[in-house]
Amino acid sequence: MDQLLLFAAEGAAKPALEWGLRIPLSTMHFLEFAIWGAWWVILGNYLDSLGFSRQNIGRIYATIPIGSVIAPMFVGTIADRYFASEHVMAVSHLLGAGLLLWMTRIRKPGMFFVVALLYAIVFSPTLAIVNSIVFAHVPDAARDFPTVRVLGTIGWILAGLSLKFVLKPGEPVNNRPILIAAALSLVLGIFSFMLPHTPPTAKEGEIPFLQAFELLNDPSFAVFFGVSFFITIALAFYFSFTAIYLESNSGVKSENIGPLMSIGQIVEIGFMFTLGWFLKEMGMRWVLIAGMAAWGVRYALFAAGRPFVLVLAGIALHGICFDFFFAAGFIHVENTAPKAIQASGQALFAVLTYGLGMWIGSEASGWLNHWATTERTDPETGETIKETNWRLFWTVPCVGVVVCLLAFVLLF
Repeated sequence: MDQLLLFAAEGAAKPALEWGLRIPLSTMHFLEFAIWGAWWVILGNYLDSLGFSRQNIGRIYATIPIGSVIAPMFVGTIADRYFASEHVMAVSHLLGAGLLLWMTRIRKPGMFFVVALLYAIVFSPTLAIVNSIVFAHVPDAARDFPTVRVLGTIGWILAGLSLKFVLKPGEPVNNRPILIAAALSLVLGIFSFMLPHTPPTAKEGEIPFLQAFELLNDPSFAVFFGVSFFITIALAFYFSFTAIYLESNSGVKSENIGPLMSIGQIVEIGFMFTLGWFLKEMGMRWVLIAGMAAWGVRYALFAAGRPFVLVLAGIALHGICFDFFFAAGFIHVENTAPKAIQASGQALFAVLTYGLGMWIGSEASGWLNHWATTERTDPETGETIKETNWRLFWTVPCVGVVVCLLAFVLLF
């Protein structure tokens, strides 16, 4: 109790975040992740219903990571040097709304990939920009960022729960989740013009994204970035194939997948509110270790697969998996990057995690899932039935996480 009181007293040393800032910043995060959660979780099932192969599904899931590699280095620089961040947000989401609408009309894998990639190029930079906008206005990043970011988690949850109402029981997944995402993107695009003004901070003649690489001169920071890159290769497996796993292996109906996976975000809320306390008591190093370890445990539970409560436990671990790795990672970057290149520092972390790591992981998960899947024809109906060795599929990223965790413990 004394420690809690001490932490509260130290937190009070800086001024409180005013509601005039908290509300728009929280609303921004709410809409940002509601857009993503509305369609990304269930996308694999929708593509499966269109007859896309597992490799095509993995490749399309790789578009957000590819966009996270291509776009932030340019858009992050634009936000740092030329245009206000809120204006970059507005244009990105207005373009995104149109591209999402276009996707609802596509039925061919190649064209879907192209349009999804275009969308990724305009959407993925905003994942870093929303953080840089918040960090530019909050008095205390470690104290205030989690309480703002938690609205993003709530947005993802409500978007997932909404799928229960737009997907009919017993029918294949349709394009309505993407339509919901398009509508939300339009709303955020318009709302972004009303966000707190966040002007560019870089000086004339500087290239902020290239300057962000100077952060790697710190050996500890270099290890942090390196391990983050390799571990997110394994993390991509969860985002690409958990929904299909729940439907094909656990018998979860498609309309229940979104609400079921929201359990992870519900648990995440509690950890997001207490992240500042954990950072204070455990330190950044041990918080990151706990986050990485949780991913390994999650994959081990998925590999076991029975009883179903183990799968539920794996989903529920999302609070530690996400908050103690991604959210804590963004705070670590904020505490390390010089003010003039903070947006590009966030973009560099996004490039290595949401970008390169997730890209390679999404492609690898598609190929591994295809290799672990056999097809047979039902003699009665003549339908093609796909059977996947899910134990093997989830064991591979579990081993990858353990290797990365050991490297982090020894070197960070």
